[in-house]
Amino acid sequence: MSEPRLSIDARLRLGGFAFGCALDLPLAGVTAVFGPSGAGKTTLINLLAGLLRPDEGRIAVGDAVYCDCAAGRFLPIERRALGVVFQDARLLPHYTVEGNLRYGLRRAGARPPVADFDRVVELLGLAALLRRRPHALSGGERQRVALGRALLAQPRLLLMDEPLASLDAPRKAEILPYIERLRDAVRVPIVYVSHALDEVLRLANSLVVLDRGAVVAAGAIDAVLLEPAVARFVPSAEAGTLLHAVVAAQEPRHGLTRLAANGLTLRVPQIDLPVGTPLRVRVPARDVALALSEPHDVSVVNRFAATVEAVHVLDATYVDVRVVAADGLRLHARITREARERLALVEGMAVWCLIKSVALDAATALLVREPGVEGEIETR
Repeated sequence: MSEPRLSIDARLRLGGFAFGCALDLPLAGVTAVFGPSGAGKTTLINLLAGLLRPDEGRIAVGDAVYCDCAAGRFLPIERRALGVVFQDARLLPHYTVEGNLRYGLRRAGARPPVADFDRVVELLGLAALLRRRPHALSGGERQRVALGRALLAQPRLLLMDEPLASLDAPRKAEILPYIERLRDAVRVPIVYVSHALDEVLRLANSLVVLDRGAVVAAGAIDAVLLEPAVARFVPSAEAGTLLHAVVAAQEPRHGLTRLAANGLTLRVPQIDLPVGTPLRVRVPARDVALALSEPHDVSVVNRFAATVEAVHVLDATYVDVRVVAADGLRLHARITREARERLALVEGMAVWCLIKSVALDAATALLVREPGVEGEIETR
């Protein structure tokens, strides 16, 4: 049986804004939609939800055709088997938390179950809130209820339109583990819109980058982040490479953990995970230094030989350099134009990469378990 796909080939004009999207991605895990304000992220969500009708094109989710303009087919929102979570929770104020959740169940009708009431309450930590009304909840609690209600509608697809944008940092930190837990336990595919790269890196399997109503890049998240055209949408402080790694060994004497990624060994500040645990780690591009020869007598232990694969000038100050190691692992380094000129970096040149261990702590490097691996990372 072939893998279900999210297939969109649609065009739409809204006043002076022209939107055109062609996507074909696996319908699994979390597909993040990322881009600057006005890029068309909410337009894409509204097309999927049936709140907008394209001028031409076709939209299909698995074997369900939501819209086919050429055939005159347009499925209304109530028949699309969707769950939707907006930036504001939009809870029913006259219902308790339990009433809002059971409202989602009533919307499910005869759709095949994907989550039952008790399981959703457990996964989202809602048991102590069931008798409260929305006005007595914090912002994070309201979003957890909204997420539970959307899941209890037994959706084929869950749409999340910047669900954390209105929350402060502590509330975001509170709710992100719940979203991860649901992603891994319930297995409903999610399209997740965000302008926050840390959320995208933590949650997504696939990434769609939009700008001015067009797709800049789409595909597996680690591959998309390596695309030169994507670099300009990522703030310098957040730019980096997403690596898939496993815990290879613990070094308690030095308070370090050894990670293995595509044959590369990285030492990071100690994390309390068993050997063999798969995780993902972001290597910040600004913390990757380049040298023309193997360095000696330096404190940096993470160093390896590589070849310059691409050099991309970002602006008057910064240059993005993509390097590839002998095992095929690729990394971004963000350096100044002066450094690039001083080293005379060009494609095909042999270099050495240096990454400080302290740059790869759990907070900076966003060390998180890979999707499908339950639990959270604890750090020392």
